[in-house]
Amino acid sequence: MLARVTTKVTTKQLSTARGCVLGLVLGDAIGAADAEVASSSTLRATSAAQLACFTIEGVIRAHVRMTHKGICHPPGLVWHAYARWASMQGISGITPWEKEVWPDGWLAQVPVLAARRGSAPATVTALQNGTMGQIDKPAGSSVGAHALTRVLPAGLVGDWVAEPGRFAAEIAATTHAGEAVHAAAVGARIVANIVKGQGIEEAVQQSESEGMSLLKQPFDSPVASAVETARSQPRQTTKLAHLTPDARAAAALAGGVYVALSFPERDQIRDALLFAASGSNGNHVAAVAGALLGAAHGADALPLDWVSRLELAWVADVLARDLIAEFVDKPSGTEYTPGGDPHWWNRYPGW
Repeated sequence: MLARVTTKVTTKQLSTARGCVLGLVLGDAIGAADAEVASSSTLRATSAAQLACFTIEGVIRAHVRMTHKGICHPPGLVWHAYARWASMQGISGITPWEKEVWPDGWLAQVPVLAARRGSAPATVTALQNGTMGQIDKPAGSSVGAHALTRVLPAGLVGDWVAEPGRFAAEIAATTHAGEAVHAAAVGARIVANIVKGQGIEEAVQQSESEGMSLLKQPFDSPVASAVETARSQPRQTTKLAHLTPDARAAAALAGGVYVALSFPERDQIRDALLFAASGSNGNHVAAVAGALLGAAHGADALPLDWVSRLELAWVADVLARDLIAEFVDKPSGTEYTPGGDPHWWNRYPGW
């Protein structure tokens, strides 16, 4: 007889988290295909989706450690997760954290996460140098889009993290700097606001008004321009190109916001991702748009024929479910109380 599993996770929490993570991974894959989606081909992930998966795993493991040990530096555990990704990729110069059974955790057993799917130069360089950056002490100077796309799911834990924007910024700052860190903070804050029940436009505006003052140097955020352009001239290829001239995190955020606001309805996600993917740096823009629209409308709103061919669908879905379960149910228990899942620590070792 199967044991009855009890959970405090709500249907809304689960739908939002699954939609965000699956939407991000789906957008990444549609963008990588340059919007040329064959009717039967597998939708393949890039390094952006791979790193997003390891961000979620690192956040879960950080919370496991916190509940069992009481002492934890979450960005450090996410950095550790990126090191496992690099090790699986066969990237040279990555020092194992343990001499036996490393990399550990269940993601280390997923073949597609070990496949080379494009570069992540800033992340790899920081890992090879062995220097983990901080907001006020960056390890490099990259302002690339990986800093944003990989940390968007951090906004899903906004109910349990006092400052989800800063939390995302600290993770982004382990390998990136400057405006990329700010973009990561704003992007995660938008997701956190959607989790609270805000619509996409309200969530975007609120994230801007909260004024993430994380950087000492002033700069112009592109989000306000993206909002105004979406209101006055939505769904214009030329406007998307103007907002996304390069592969910066700030450009990916502006493009993703523009797309999400141009196609805000539940039944427009397919068109939104195809439009996002049609521009330059389409996988990053589509990943951002997919995460925002997926969080807003839930996993069931994503095009089923695409999700069914998405190679990381199962991995992304499990991670989304486990992320919420960890913060709500604590399946591995705590330092003083037993948990309901005796295998959780092996899946997500707290170190």
